[in-house]
Amino acid sequence: MNWLAWRMLTGDRTKYLGIVFGVAFGTVLIAQQMAIFVGLMRRTSSQIIDISAADVWVMDLKQQNLDDIRPMPDGRLYQVRGVQGVDWAVRLSKSMVRVRTPNGDFLQSLLIGVDDSSFAGAPIEMIKGSYLDLRRPDGVIIDEDGYKRLFPGETIKLGQALDMNDRRAIIVGTCKVTPPFQTFPVVYTRYSQALQYAPPERNSLSFILVKAAPGQSHKALAERIAKQTGLKALTWDDFFWMNVNWFINNTGIPINFGITVTLGFIVGAAIAGQTFYLFTIENLKQFGSLKAMGVTNIRLIGMILFQAVVVGVMGYGIGLGMSALFFETMERSGHPDMRGMWVPWQVATLSAGAVAIIIVIASLLSLRRVLVLEPAMVFK
Repeated sequence: MNWLAWRMLTGDRTKYLGIVFGVAFGTVLIAQQMAIFVGLMRRTSSQIIDISAADVWVMDLKQQNLDDIRPMPDGRLYQVRGVQGVDWAVRLSKSMVRVRTPNGDFLQSLLIGVDDSSFAGAPIEMIKGSYLDLRRPDGVIIDEDGYKRLFPGETIKLGQALDMNDRRAIIVGTCKVTPPFQTFPVVYTRYSQALQYAPPERNSLSFILVKAAPGQSHKALAERIAKQTGLKALTWDDFFWMNVNWFINNTGIPINFGITVTLGFIVGAAIAGQTFYLFTIENLKQFGSLKAMGVTNIRLIGMILFQAVVVGVMGYGIGLGMSALFFETMERSGHPDMRGMWVPWQVATLSAGAVAIIIVIASLLSLRRVLVLEPAMVFK
């Protein structure tokens, strides 16, 4: 019977392809928009992702997210180092600075000041040079996309000079970073050097990076630091999700993407449901003949569900493949706004669930007409 259901489904190629297209189109909208949303939320925590060496992040008690910098006095570092269970704790500064290139162009950039001794927080994936070159006078490391924005059309060349806050900076390396939420160049330098480049403030300590002692629970250590110092101390994972949740709760990004995903679901369900319903109506004579020959309603339901599953699997596969191809094409083209985005398995799973619901809706619209069909109607 499944073979017969397949022949009925593919008998009219136009309608068959129309149903598959409806499901594929809905899948593309759902998967692509959810993947972009996940990618944007991941970008909001780009520095947290890149600095994976720290088990606990310590910050001002009132700080709400990664960009809500509330500088602390340097003395806070020694308070954190005195907490039991801390293996090491180092400074990290984060600020915005205007960079001027030799041709006179200005560009807002993100300045990261890493620990002078351990270089904790320095980029891990280097393209040219080494993070140890930050020891050189006025040395800075810039991310690959940022270099291209500062020197458009030029090949990467070390030794280029920049001007930050009327002070000279020399590019001693380039690196790869997780793309930030705002596509600013990311500049790394030593903490002491960053204080000269950044606008002067009374306090300059943005974060304290903490490594837990061997065998020490990260959660327990964070709670101990918070209790003894009065600062906010979060594990790497907790800080990541606090940052993501802040953007979800305080920006319009989830609503905008939610509307697009919902529209994709509605459009996919409408196209697939309507086309599948018309397909069933046109094949009522065949279904009636089968009922007249003694085929039970259960078997007919199985045939319709088989047709729906075939359409759903093909449409879902095509749609998901198109979404993955889109992100792969953007990645290979080097487009900075779309770099680092892909279709994670969670998005693929949610998209499959949405397609399953679309197929169920399309099947239900058709099942009723088949179940109430009288075989005698076929012979009138």
